Amino acid sequence: MRRPPPERFPLVLRTSLGFAALGVGSSVCGSGVVFLLLTLQGSPRDIDQDWVLAVVSAGYIALALLVGTAWTALLQRRTVVWFVLGRDPTEQEARRALRIPTDMALVSGTLWLIGTVLHGALAGALGSAWDALGVGLTVLLGGLTTVGLTYLIAERVARPVMTLALSVSPPQGRLAVTVLTRLVLTWAMASGVPMLGVLFVATPPSLGDADPTASLIVLAVIGLVLGAFATALLARAVASPLHRLRVALDEVARGRTDVTVPVDDSSEIGMLQTSVNDMVAGLRERERLRDLFGRHVGTEVATHALEYGASLSGDVREVTALFVDVVDSTALAYRMPPEELVAKLNRLFTAVVDAVATQGGLVNKFQGDAALCVFGAPTRLADPATSALLAARAIRDAVRDTGELDLGIGVAAGPVFAGQLGTSSRFEYTVIGDAVNEAARLTESAKKVPGRLLASAAVVEAATPSEQRNWKRGRRVQLRGRKQATVTYAALTRPE
Repeated sequence: MRRPPPERFPLVLRTSLGFAALGVGSSVCGSGVVFLLLTLQGSPRDIDQDWVLAVVSAGYIALALLVGTAWTALLQRRTVVWFVLGRDPTEQEARRALRIPTDMALVSGTLWLIGTVLHGALAGALGSAWDALGVGLTVLLGGLTTVGLTYLIAERVARPVMTLALSVSPPQGRLAVTVLTRLVLTWAMASGVPMLGVLFVATPPSLGDADPTASLIVLAVIGLVLGAFATALLARAVASPLHRLRVALDEVARGRTDVTVPVDDSSEIGMLQTSVNDMVAGLRERERLRDLFGRHVGTEVATHALEYGASLSGDVREVTALFVDVVDSTALAYRMPPEELVAKLNRLFTAVVDAVATQGGLVNKFQGDAALCVFGAPTRLADPATSALLAARAIRDAVRDTGELDLGIGVAAGPVFAGQLGTSSRFEYTVIGDAVNEAARLTESAKKVPGRLLASAAVVEAATPSEQRNWKRGRRVQLRGRKQATVTYAALTRPE
């Protein structure tokens, strides 16, 4: 067998030592309970050869420890292989690994049951039937204590193994282990075993002449110790994962979606851990889709769709449209490689998006080497005209600084339909109206003027006085497809 990966070795060593300590410790604890009960009751009165029973008990404990270790290793041999080698388990191997506490408890219970029969029969052969019953009940109480301790502690020791197994086979459906199971075991160790011990000491058959009052006091102390230990195990097994869940949910409430809770419990708590991870994964996927959605249609449109739903609806808005188009793009595509042209267009559109977003507008769509920007829809603006003119000048200055492309910019204002257009299965947010057509036509004319930027009189006259000073009245032009001529304003090369 190959050696475990270096990063897995400390975990393998710690877990192996934990199981070894569990096997020895639980057996010693159970034997201690038997010894105390026999001491409290006194030696069996009809057995003269006590040493025979003591020697057999010591031999059986040693043999049971070896058999139990080998038996458990045989049941979990596949678990040992994948855990030591550092590979992920198969689903069948994972389900088997989740049975570690149950397998260890069953092995321990079976061996203690055999020990109960063996010691009872030996006590009966050396003494009387009452001695057989008394010794048998004493060993049985010790066995119940050992089984309970084994199960509760095994869950803790096997947690690294179970965490890996639960990542492959998360808890679902009908659970083999529940919080109720742990509560019952805790009650059995804290109250059940001491109560049976009290009944055993206080009622016949009495094995000896021990003082019942002192015996009951000692049993009460044993019950308190066992109860405190079992309760501490249960509290840690429940409180620790719940604390991690609370911390994770606090992080999610703060907006983090990269939180993951380790699933290390096979009970309802494990199902809750899995549910939290599924919920966070859903939130993470939702944020990813929202980000992609926003990148395709714009953050404003994405927010509008999430708030009002997706439907073929819209309304008429007073907006300012800004249209950007590259000069002589056909010749550019002929002269330069496609990837170089795309890189330049991407740098242009970066300047467009930054300038428009700064003024609260929306880049509604990219059309090859052109872009349509809208101010006033879907988000209403207090002064869409001024915002559009500021963005237009910012785009012009940014493109002029790079010197890579020549472009025309047209700005127009008016009522448009703003909303979803298409079919119920596929649609997009768009604006339709004369203002959009006018901005596109002004862009064609802007390509022929020195400043490469034209705005309609309606836009400039609606802007603030400080912005109006950056524009000068131009000539009246007859735009293609429009009956009335448009009074234009051109941006000053240097602001006044």
